Amino acid sequence: MKELKPSPKKIPVTFEAHGVKRVDNYYWMRDDSRKDEEILNHLNSENDYLENWFLSAKDSREELFEEITGRIPKKEDSVPVRLKNYEYFRRYESGNEHGIYIRRKDKNSKEFVLLDVNKLAKGKDFYQLANWSISPKENLLAYAEDINGRRQYKIKFKDLDTNNTYDYSIDNTSGDMAWSKDGRFLFYVLRDEETLLPFQVKRHEIGTSFNDDSIVYQEIDSTFYTSVGNTRSMDFVEINISSTTSSEVRLIRAEDPEMEPEIFLPRENDHLYSVDHDPASDRFIIESNWEAINFRLLETKLKDSGNKKKWNELIPHREEVLLQSVIPFPQHLVIMERENGLRHLKILDKKSKSVKTINFNDPTYTAYLASNPEYDSDRFYFGYSSMRTPDSLFSVKLSSGRKRLLKEAQIKGRFTSSDYKVDRKFIEARDGTMVPVSIVYKKTKFKKNQNPLFVYGYGSYGNSIDAGFSYSRLSLLDRGYIFAIAHVRGGQELGRSWYEDGKIFNKLNTFHDFIDVTKGLLALGLGNVDRVYAAGGSAGGLLMGAIVNMEPELYKGIISNVPFVDVITTMSDPSIPLTTGEYSEWGNPENKEEFEYIMQYSP
Repeated sequence: MKELKPSPKKIPVTFEAHGVKRVDNYYWMRDDSRKDEEILNHLNSENDYLENWFLSAKDSREELFEEITGRIPKKEDSVPVRLKNYEYFRRYESGNEHGIYIRRKDKNSKEFVLLDVNKLAKGKDFYQLANWSISPKENLLAYAEDINGRRQYKIKFKDLDTNNTYDYSIDNTSGDMAWSKDGRFLFYVLRDEETLLPFQVKRHEIGTSFNDDSIVYQEIDSTFYTSVGNTRSMDFVEINISSTTSSEVRLIRAEDPEMEPEIFLPRENDHLYSVDHDPASDRFIIESNWEAINFRLLETKLKDSGNKKKWNELIPHREEVLLQSVIPFPQHLVIMERENGLRHLKILDKKSKSVKTINFNDPTYTAYLASNPEYDSDRFYFGYSSMRTPDSLFSVKLSSGRKRLLKEAQIKGRFTSSDYKVDRKFIEARDGTMVPVSIVYKKTKFKKNQNPLFVYGYGSYGNSIDAGFSYSRLSLLDRGYIFAIAHVRGGQELGRSWYEDGKIFNKLNTFHDFIDVTKGLLALGLGNVDRVYAAGGSAGGLLMGAIVNMEPELYKGIISNVPFVDVITTMSDPSIPLTTGEYSEWGNPENKEEFEYIMQYSP
């Protein structure tokens, strides 16, 4: 095997900043075109090396693939969700890779296929249906597709009366869509041709040439992202402009689609806010971190939106609770918040101010608000799963808080949730901070200090990694692995400060937390010191690169998926898409102190 190992050539390139020189022997391998023959040949040799490695012993990939996919039902329908006169659901059928999207009047009526993604994907190397939306009159479908993996979505239109797709598309969009009240216009967002950032909102009149589309809004600051959608009331088109630290909302009345967007509140440094229309109460509700690091809920009339002094507080800021999402209904608010690292769902009665809490059984889990498209509804839907509980969908009666299980994902073959132990622990990091850890293993396979340990982490952008179910993870657990999620700083599991403590000048906390959690688990007998593995992807791949350099003897193996590892080179090049928008996450190497801090862990 040794002679087969690929060894790319070294061409030293020297970078100098703030009096520091660093040499990158492999900078020549950057190829934004993805067409350089020498680089492609090297990648092919890496793939060949992997294949030969598998040939050197028993290759179990096919066996494992069949084992994992064998747990997934060949045919399955999602729970129908009602929107106005129809209910909508997705179907998977045996032998097909993609879903089929269907609507019907009710369960006893004829089904109508909106989109068969298997037919759309036929003959294509790559296909993704990113988004779809029904017009207010329910006679037109707009859908966004990606056929090259670049997330430059084409928007197409389908007449649901004739079942014919229009012969034109709108290219290079973000996939976002919003309708005017009469369905005559569709709003969408274009991406920049070079950076691919979504930056320009346009208005398209259905059936006309997209060359005539009007520019509604254009963002000139490359650190901000632009999106568009309808409020749940469908009374407004909502343009959201946001960075990691600041945001702004602009509104268009859906019944007056050609009006200029009105600014809800101009963007301010370090102020993040989002809004939704609550027409039954004649107000907008606002989730805001204004004087509230963990966010609070406020309300205002639209005419007073630009003056924060006229905003009224509905839910105050709480030091230990992160407000994450609020959905308005005519008589209630549904609230999703995070406390002590776990999500909670509550129902607030607008009139009585009484609160009902939805309770969950597992010590660690994930819960999320499912599709709730109708404002005028007497119930809401949420999803739930844990590391031993398959994904489940519930409906909850708003008036009583009573929940009803609508569907739990089927696991084919031998599976009993009670065979698995789910636990949650707090492990002390080197600076005294207690880091939450979610753990699962098969009870009959557990032997103290003997099991292989697999630790997963992310820890960036404020993304929290919740403890949900995984079909493929069962193959590890059934072979005796202990699987742990280290909820390291850089996520928001313990509130916004948990995120702030894992970015820019606090980034080393992310890496130290992961290492200390690993050692803490081993000290508790949850793993064999000679059989420890770790995994992370994207920014979690950066975490993997850092820990393997800091503690090369601790981990037997590392899985680093699509890793972002060379932070210093990437953040030093503002021509790279997304770079300028992430200065507030990693730092700007133009600044000496930020440069020196990044150099402690990169590359």
